[in-house]
Amino acid sequence: MSKLLGYIFSPLQYITFGIFLCIFHPIQWLSLKLGGYSAHKRSVDILNFFLVSTYLCVGSRVRFINSFDLPLNRSMIFVANHQSMYDISPLIWYLRKYHAKFVSKIELTRQPVPSIPFNLIHGGGANIDRKDPKQSITEILRLAGRMRENKWSALIFPEGTRTKTGKMKPFAAGGVATMLKKVPDALVVPIAIQGSWELTQYGLYPLKFGQGILCTVLKPIEPEGKTHEEVIVAAEQKIRALVEG
Repeated sequence: MSKLLGYIFSPLQYITFGIFLCIFHPIQWLSLKLGGYSAHKRSVDILNFFLVSTYLCVGSRVRFINSFDLPLNRSMIFVANHQSMYDISPLIWYLRKYHAKFVSKIELTRQPVPSIPFNLIHGGGANIDRKDPKQSITEILRLAGRMRENKWSALIFPEGTRTKTGKMKPFAAGGVATMLKKVPDALVVPIAIQGSWELTQYGLYPLKFGQGILCTVLKPIEPEGKTHEEVIVAAEQKIRALVEG
């Protein structure tokens, strides 16, 4: 039944999702030109609120659980598993007050779609070319510099790519280690994402009707006194225990 309903309602989700991307592309441009970073960020936050609301078209609700008092005056590195493109908007919306900037594939900046490439290029994150290690390191270091200067945070998917089965891939330490070298006092915050891969388990069409998404913030990790590898292993273990346990 969830697949049948997905055939019926998935087009509605895609259409409304696309409409909001189209509406907010000029809004982003005007916000950036007239109001700078703050206005642009506000437009992106509002855009992602509406994008998350489109999940309701396929009966999907997002729950975000955070039981920790995360600091607003300290840079953080949010480390999450990655299950589908439907992870992105909830993380942008629910982490908005922490100015969390994504480490993304540079290919996404070349997509022929509205809003998304514009935000990736102008939003302050790092757009990395995974085939060019030197470029990737340089981009991440630039992001780390902005984190240190502005008390921004970063969000990275250390698996490197989405899973199609819900089974997590091993975490790579490189991106987190590079940021910690530049911002050694950044708090590392694991986030476990569940249910997102099931939403797309039939592929892009149909979406699975009624499949909820759960994002859970886990106990932060203080990097002091730990190697970078120990920090990323600890984050992976916390996330894996909840996602696969």
